[in-house]
Amino acid sequence: MNNNNLIQEIKEKIRLLIAESYKDFKPGLEKDLKTFLETSAEKLERWTILYANEGINEEELEWLLKSQVDLISLQALQTAGISKIKLNAFKNNILKLIFEIIISLVVKRS
Repeated sequence: MNNNNLIQEIKEKIRLLIAESYKDFKPGLEKDLKTFLETSAEKLERWTILYANEGINEEELEWLLKSQVDLISLQALQTAGISKIKLNAFKNNILKLIFEIIISLVVKRS
């Protein structure tokens, strides 16, 4: 498993998500999400390897990803006064995106 490919693909997909939903906050969001990815990269790689080697299943992978939701600090949106509901929805979209990327990377390897 190449950690650089995983993180790079996540970054690209998140940039698209930001451009679609929150383009006015792009610089701050990219900084916030870069911080999140830096602190979570090792875990994401480990969980991807575990999933690829059938050490965990999809449900467990999803649960592990959801456990990271509090680590996603969206200061750019909080400062702008975005509601907690929208913040949580965006965080969940990010985690769902990461989940889908991991699944697709493992399927490609198979």
